[in-house]
Amino acid sequence: MSKHTYRFVEEYAGAAMYGWNHEGDLETLKYYLQKFSDDSFLDLILPKMDQEDRDAIYNTLTSILKKHLTESEYHRHFLKDGTH
Repeated sequence: MSKHTYRFVEEYAGAAMYGWNHEGDLETLKYYLQKFSDDSFLDLILPKMDQEDRDAIYNTLTSILKKHLTESEYHRHFLKDGTH
């Protein structure tokens, strides 16, 4: 059984519009992040990115994880590695 779920992007019927309201912003970010993380899309875009782009994405994501998750939450919810 898969550890990951991506149902939101398949079921979302709203508009992907950022900056309109808080709820819409959260939905749009979730929609974009799930679209971005699709394997076939990543296979297309990652080879086109230069080192600066890859570093920026990695550093932004790492910074957000460190800012908002405890070590236990990081392992349980992000890594899903069964530790902590």
